[in-house]
Amino acid sequence: QVQLVESGGGLVQPGGSLRLSCAASGRIYIIYTMGWYRQAPGKQRELVASITSGGNTNFADNVKGRFTISRDYAKNTVDLQMNSLKPEDTAVYYCNSVIRQSPSEIRSEYWGQGTQVTVSS
Repeated sequence: QVQLVESGGGLVQPGGSLRLSCAASGRIYIIYTMGWYRQAPGKQRELVASITSGGNTNFADNVKGRFTISRDYAKNTVDLQMNSLKPEDTAVYYCNSVIRQSPSEIRSEYWGQGTQVTVSS
């Protein structure tokens, strides 16, 4: 199986920074995209940022210029650097990845367990 394990959430003041990390492990043949979603109370889960196997990135409009995403292809990890955090960034952040476990299997989507990010003074 495949596991995505997140770390790095916590409480930060407005204007502060946090870095989230996610590591994929298990039976992995190819990792296509890796990224981060978030879900605030009472809201739908939304894409924050993603990065493809080719290094192409995609960001939600409300985080552009504040968040960056990076990936270590050798270690199967993805990091989300969050700067200039705002109270509206408060949410549970989920790591997401599309992975193929063997040449004979189709790609599947996997999720981490989530990590809480709270932006408050």
